[in-house]
Amino acid sequence: MDVWEVLDAAATTPFGFMPFCPGPGVGGHCIPVDPFYLTWKAQQFGVSSRLVEFAGEINRSMPLRVVAKLAKALSRHQHISLDQSQVLIVGLSYKKNVADMRESPSLEIFNALSEIGCKVSYHDPLIAKIESCSKFPELVGKNSVELQMASTFDATIIATDHDDIDYNEIAQSGCLVIDTRNALGSRSLSPSILIKA
Repeated sequence: MDVWEVLDAAATTPFGFMPFCPGPGVGGHCIPVDPFYLTWKAQQFGVSSRLVEFAGEINRSMPLRVVAKLAKALSRHQHISLDQSQVLIVGLSYKKNVADMRESPSLEIFNALSEIGCKVSYHDPLIAKIESCSKFPELVGKNSVELQMASTFDATIIATDHDDIDYNEIAQSGCLVIDTRNALGSRSLSPSILIKA
């Protein structure tokens, strides 16, 4: 079942609907951190906050889930492994239309792919260069590449769906696309090219 179709159907309700869209993980200064203050305080009173802890586990696992989907898709459709591939990550910030990389799942994906041996580049119209990154200092100094280069990569991961990105350029690149934000929406691309994650 396509979760984006479910969200579209739910949005037809005439009252009280607020969509919460999936993605490659959570970032920023609050959701990855603040709920765990509640967990910590609850433990001081002997109260379990399993739902918060479980949600945190799921959120933390999402970047590696995206990497696993990419590995499977590259193997199945292009017959190459991650360590033989070149991947473009579109969007480094943790949410659309901001230049904030704090706790960004895109950085987790970037680092995980690099550690495997994959050649990774990124495109982000709001982050021309990674100036600082305390969690992954080896990424500091990397520069955003032009989106027109998408066709030279084996795969593109859409990790942040900025409004200023030409998604037609990605759709027409001919490379495998892992779309974690439904940025390509209902474009009629082959299931061997477009993987929703």
